[in-house]
Amino acid sequence: MNSDTYRERRAQLAQALRQAGGGIAIVMTAPEFLRNRDSEHPYRHDSYFHYLTGFDEPHSGLVLRADGHSVLFCRTQDAAQEIWTGHRLGPEAAPQALGVDEAHPIDQLDGRLPEMLNHQSTVWTLFGAPGGLEQRVSGWLGTVRDRSHLGSIGPGSHRDLALLLDEMRLIKSPQEIATMRRAGAISAGAHARAMRFCAQRFRAEPGGSVREYEIEAELLHEFRRRGAQSPAYTSIVAAGANACVLHYAASDAPLKADELCLIDAGCELDGYASDITRTFPASGRFSAAQRELYDIVHAAQEAAVAATHPGARQRDAHHAAVRVLAQGMLDTGLLSRDQHGSLDDVIASTAYRQFYMHGTGHWLGRDVHDAGEYLALDEPAFEQPDGLGGKVVKPPSRRLQPGMVVTLEPGLYVRPAEGVPERYWHIGIRIEDDAVITEQGCELISRGVPVHADEIEAWMKA
Repeated sequence: MNSDTYRERRAQLAQALRQAGGGIAIVMTAPEFLRNRDSEHPYRHDSYFHYLTGFDEPHSGLVLRADGHSVLFCRTQDAAQEIWTGHRLGPEAAPQALGVDEAHPIDQLDGRLPEMLNHQSTVWTLFGAPGGLEQRVSGWLGTVRDRSHLGSIGPGSHRDLALLLDEMRLIKSPQEIATMRRAGAISAGAHARAMRFCAQRFRAEPGGSVREYEIEAELLHEFRRRGAQSPAYTSIVAAGANACVLHYAASDAPLKADELCLIDAGCELDGYASDITRTFPASGRFSAAQRELYDIVHAAQEAAVAATHPGARQRDAHHAAVRVLAQGMLDTGLLSRDQHGSLDDVIASTAYRQFYMHGTGHWLGRDVHDAGEYLALDEPAFEQPDGLGGKVVKPPSRRLQPGMVVTLEPGLYVRPAEGVPERYWHIGIRIEDDAVITEQGCELISRGVPVHADEIEAWMKA
């Protein structure tokens, strides 16, 4: 994306500021974090800051007035430091490179902000952002108040900029979707590689095992080999019973030939995330019990896909998936009809949450759980099930529009318990794809890896 893209976004935000009563917005990038001693974690910019600037250097900030005037603060060029940490853009080159109106050294931020806040009606920041900005804003406002005898007038209100930026980020541009499509293709290739790696290992060593970290290494290799900068989140590689732990991180547990492997992993490409989950038989062939539950989850995802289109509500996919999963629980005996009743009874009581306890999707974009309101705040609130067996008063979920990107990720997780058929114990299954809302419905941009059970077995056998 070129500087014009970011200039247009700043102009759009400035217009939103004017419509909200004016003021001045301050967005800082993410701080650097120490890993240990003098070693830092790999640096990753703040998503909001990068969305508005395209600038990925640390120690930077953007100030944007409602009239559209933009000021960047960044590090100065330093030949001695650049020997160690690489080239810096510097304030002199920033206006032309990034399309901002002004640029100044970051160490001048505290000195310049009080004057920039003078005679502004509102100061807008991202509430709760790391880096201590709110304390600094308090200090700047204090300086403005101290100068009141000189005619200075500070902002009368402090508001959350996420209220405006989240709505902008929710609808992706064609360029953003193109990047996400590429990220999805890379991640799908990594999943396909991991499947085949396991099949090859078990063909070579039928009685052996594969460690989770070995499978994770295949994912990471494919991400970087195809140009992604990093994983979008900590990869989940769960062998056997570990798949029943929702946020399990790849460790050193052995994956055995008769077990399922659940991989939830995606790369980040040019600041955009992908998020894919596949569950496959380690040796390439599902057992009867594994196939039963897998087919239920697959059918639930197909129901979720059918419910994902313009005009549908964001929560409709979840309700569609839950009906299929709950019916499957009754059909397999995971839930007893004698104890839990009909399908509608299971849903009303939320008994299904014993085996399916999370939602079916979330926004996806610059962050894995991306910015954006899930509720239709402009519609009346009403009493409705809270998904936990109780009631809550809130608006309905918002309606989907073209350009939104969601994940669709039903699952089943069976832990040993009284009354649960033993043949299903320790089976955890999740299937997740990334879906772009289109004018016609939705496009799955992560299907470069098999999803149907027959396709998975054929791929691993090849």
